[in-house]
Amino acid sequence: MKSIKRECSINFEEKKSKFIGYAKPILNKIDAENFILQIKNLNRDATHNCSVYRVIDNGQEYFKWDDDGEPSGTAGKAMGDVITYTEVYNIVVVATRHFGGIKLGANGLIRNYAKTAKLAIVEGEIVDYIEKKSYILEFPYNKIDDIDNLLKNENVEFLEKGYNEKISYKVRIVAELYDKLKMMNDLLIVEVE
Repeated sequence: MKSIKRECSINFEEKKSKFIGYAKPILNKIDAENFILQIKNLNRDATHNCSVYRVIDNGQEYFKWDDDGEPSGTAGKAMGDVITYTEVYNIVVVATRHFGGIKLGANGLIRNYAKTAKLAIVEGEIVDYIEKKSYILEFPYNKIDDIDNLLKNENVEFLEKGYNEKISYKVRIVAELYDKLKMMNDLLIVEVE
C-alpha cells in the first residue's frame, strides 16, 4: 500500500483561474474531514474548494469526493481518478479554485482538477505506507538514555514530550518497535488513538 510522505501544496494558473492543490497524509476519516474544513476556512474567498479522500479506518475503506459547486463529476471524481491511478491511500486532497473570468468547460475542469491532484500527490512524495500506532511511553529519568537510544534511528514520530515526576513521550511507532519496547523494564506503554 502507498501513501504520501508529507503535507504539501502546489499552485498554477489556467486561463486566469488560479488552482491551489493541498495534499496531506491522514490516519482516519475525521482527519480528512478536519483538513477539508481547515482548507475551506483558509480559502473562504475561493470560488470552489473541491475535495477527495481515501482512507482505511479501522479496516473499512472510505473513498469520498465533493465537487463543491462545480458541475457534477468535473472536480472531485477527476481527483479521485488520480488517487486510484496512483494507488495511494490514507490521503486527502483539496483543490481550491479562484475563478478568473474565463470558463474552462467540462473537459477543462476535469483536466485541471486532475492536474491539481496529481501535482499535489507528486509534491507530497509517494512512499510505501507503513502502519504505525500511537502510544504513551512513561519511564523514570534513569531510563532516558536507554529509551532514547532505542528510539534513535527508528522511524518514530514524536507527538509530545513531558518531563514531570516521570518522563512521558507520546509517539507513533511501528509494531516491531513496540515489541522491542515492551521487553524493557520500568517502562509503561499505553496505546492511544
